[in-house]
Amino acid sequence: MSYLRPGGLFSIPVVIKNLMIINALVFFGMVTVESSVSRDAADWISNHFALHYIGSEYFMPHQLVTHLFMHGSFGHLFGNMFTLWIFGSMLENSMGAKRFLTFYMACGVGAALFYMSVQAWEFHQLNSLVKQFRDQPSYETLLDLQRRFHIDRNWRYQGIIEQFGATPNDPGMVAALKVLVSQTATYYQNTALVGASGAIFGILFGAAGCFRTSYCTCTSFFLLR
Repeated sequence: MSYLRPGGLFSIPVVIKNLMIINALVFFGMVTVESSVSRDAADWISNHFALHYIGSEYFMPHQLVTHLFMHGSFGHLFGNMFTLWIFGSMLENSMGAKRFLTFYMACGVGAALFYMSVQAWEFHQLNSLVKQFRDQPSYETLLDLQRRFHIDRNWRYQGIIEQFGATPNDPGMVAALKVLVSQTATYYQNTALVGASGAIFGILFGAAGCFRTSYCTCTSFFLLR
């Protein structure tokens, strides 16, 4: 049961070491592109490799894998890679490199598919409310959008929701809000997901099972002596 004892920095298992290197290279590469090349180039990379909702114009199947190697901030990257190192080491040492890599990717892709199924339900609700507002604009529907999808976090909504409540029959405001809620639906559908968090949660569950098995083995050993 030596796999329960994390090794030093230079004894990181090979798959975890390579995953950490790839994730770090991708992150710092993105930072370099954004700061030294152009924001448009960084947006192009994000549009092509971050995970988009299946109904988005930017969705491509390979994003189910590529988004696992992209992170939104250094803190995001550090947290995931630190957890991968601490808890993933015991799994890779006990499962072997090939099985561990398969497990890691299966957890990441599986979590992405689950996330997209939840997204599909949320976007169905969002589009229903947007259609309802466009067909029959009402203050109640706008408040429902605010409560369920927090549209007021967008600076374009600052003050306009309360103003619409005071003057719900203003044709100019109704027309402007119809355009705005439609743009909001498009924005939500084109929002991308990045990070290896889905795979990392799988690693945590796997490590918990590993601890449990080791605990039961140790307990049985001492009871049967």
